[in-house]
Amino acid sequence: MGRRVLITGLGTFWGGRVAKALEADPDVEVIVGVDTQAPKIRLERTEFVRADQSYSILARIVKATQVDTILHTFLVVDSTRMSGRSLHEINVIGTMNLLAAAGGAGSTVRQVVVKSSTLVYGSNYQDPVWFREETPRTRAPRTRVERSLLEVEDYLRDFAEDNPHVTVTLMRFSNVLGTDIVTPISKALQLPGGLTPCILGFDPRLQFLEEDDVVRSIEFTMREQVPGIYNVAGDGLLPWSEVAHVCGRRLIAMPPVLTGAAVRPLEWARMELPPELLDLLRYGRGADNRRLKRAGFRYRYTSAGAVESFAEASRLRATVGDSRPTYKYESDVEAFFRHSPAVVRQPTG
Repeated sequence: MGRRVLITGLGTFWGGRVAKALEADPDVEVIVGVDTQAPKIRLERTEFVRADQSYSILARIVKATQVDTILHTFLVVDSTRMSGRSLHEINVIGTMNLLAAAGGAGSTVRQVVVKSSTLVYGSNYQDPVWFREETPRTRAPRTRVERSLLEVEDYLRDFAEDNPHVTVTLMRFSNVLGTDIVTPISKALQLPGGLTPCILGFDPRLQFLEEDDVVRSIEFTMREQVPGIYNVAGDGLLPWSEVAHVCGRRLIAMPPVLTGAAVRPLEWARMELPPELLDLLRYGRGADNRRLKRAGFRYRYTSAGAVESFAEASRLRATVGDSRPTYKYESDVEAFFRHSPAVVRQPTG
């Protein structure tokens, strides 16, 4: 029998991308995805189950489907997306329910992979150049996203100690750029007028990860069943001024004091700079990626390569427009294609 996988956050960018990749893996027999919203991309053999924000239904799903692997892709790392209460319910309460389901009596779960963020390290003038997985923060967290992610890690650490028969992998992803993903950083690099914000007197060095390497690394840790904590980030650091130059942007400086108030004029362009990003635009951050390399993973992109790939895609989109077909998952439409006797089935094998 092949792997039986449960994916949280199927309706998000990462949940859908991971499910799509696993559908092409012949060693994966069953894929079940849960979310509050339906997937936004076409999936062939992934089963979708609607859930609430706290994933209270997970215990029933795990018991009914007998999954052996849980991929938790649904941790919110962008504080502009929702209220603090919703963020806590999704990140903390949702993870608690997931771990309760994975560790319940008679559970078949033998592997849990959690997609987190290097936001757990913060960004401060006292930081080291490179954060290793065991390097502590240099100051206490001050944002709700950072606090929730650290709380999730505490629960995950306790779960791993109490369930030694389960392979637990925590992945801390760096700043992601790509052809499709939309983040506060990608928005900052695509503002109208060719301008990109910076903070006067600061030119931080940043690290990036290409979106395809995110999916590949999750597949790798699932397939190889490597336990522990791993930074996931491209090689090298780039000054923010160089990132803007590669993307063909001109920097517009914000004052170093009262910076939060200074970003309000950007709201006309639907651009919000969360406090985590403002800290990053002051002090930068680097994460040591050698541990995952030693485990056998090979990145396709460096930090510079991720920026160049993003810049090329942005230039192409600006020149020819976004011609990619959009698709919205509709359960009745998918049921027709999968089960209707009117659909002509192609022979397999």
